[in-house]
Amino acid sequence: MPKTSARLLALLSLLQTRRDWPGALLAERLEVSPRTVRRDIDRLRELGYPIATFKGPDGGYRLDAGTELPPLLFDDEQAVALAIALQTAVTSGAGIEEAAARALNTVRQVMPARLRHRIDTLQVTAVEHPAPRPAPQVGAEVIMALSAAVHSREVLRFDYAGSPPRRAEPHHLVTWGGRWYLVAWDLDREDWRTFRADRITPRIPAGPRFIPRELPGGTVAAFVAARFRGSDGSGDWPCRGEVILGLPAAVVSRYTREGVVEELGPDRCRLVLGSWSWTGLAAAVGRFDADIEVVGPAELKAAFAHLARRYADALR
Repeated sequence: MPKTSARLLALLSLLQTRRDWPGALLAERLEVSPRTVRRDIDRLRELGYPIATFKGPDGGYRLDAGTELPPLLFDDEQAVALAIALQTAVTSGAGIEEAAARALNTVRQVMPARLRHRIDTLQVTAVEHPAPRPAPQVGAEVIMALSAAVHSREVLRFDYAGSPPRRAEPHHLVTWGGRWYLVAWDLDREDWRTFRADRITPRIPAGPRFIPRELPGGTVAAFVAARFRGSDGSGDWPCRGEVILGLPAAVVSRYTREGVVEELGPDRCRLVLGSWSWTGLAAAVGRFDADIEVVGPAELKAAFAHLARRYADALR
């Protein structure tokens, strides 16, 4: 029989791997008697672990949530994943950089030597995507308040960038381009909106509960992506054109995130792509470094002519 301390750690590790554990199965896994399991459960409870007992033919134990955070056990893969996530938290935009650094230091101190060495050799430099201006940070308390409103399906009352109080049904909290956004149904404007979380100041108390509406686009990812294209509310790019490229479809597909690629032959394909402007669209197509045939529209052909003159002038 293993020593009591080692057995307690093994028991705690098992309780963390699944929700319900029949007492007989725990005794079998630990190679002890059911009575020993009961005594060890009582010891863990004395240490602050909220372990509940459930009855039934296969009565057993369950590790529940408590009022305080007790010591946790992680397997090797979980510990490494946690360390990587904490090192890259600087790009989350949630204003938790200092807390993430302290959490990483805490986790590192209790790691076995073999894991600590692996973590120390992993030096991740989190570089944010270049932007015209730094993305504003969002306080962790605001993110938690918005998440709670989404989870409880309660109408959110909030101030927004100094405007009069707003009322909205919060549906999703998302990140896009280094910023946090709240996807919600605006009760005053009776339309879907994406609110920047850094401009939101939640009000207390929250409003009544609501029945979630069906989000346009099918998924929150599709809805948000459509909202950040074009400004005409159509959910599409303001400029969309079609060209034929002298490249295999497989090559073009690897470098096209939102375009539609159709194979026309071993070394030809059709590309339908969108952008904010016709000049930007022409430049995006030109980066493929291949022969280009413009199918349309006329605005895209004019944009290519404009770029040709500009590049010719650059040669002089």
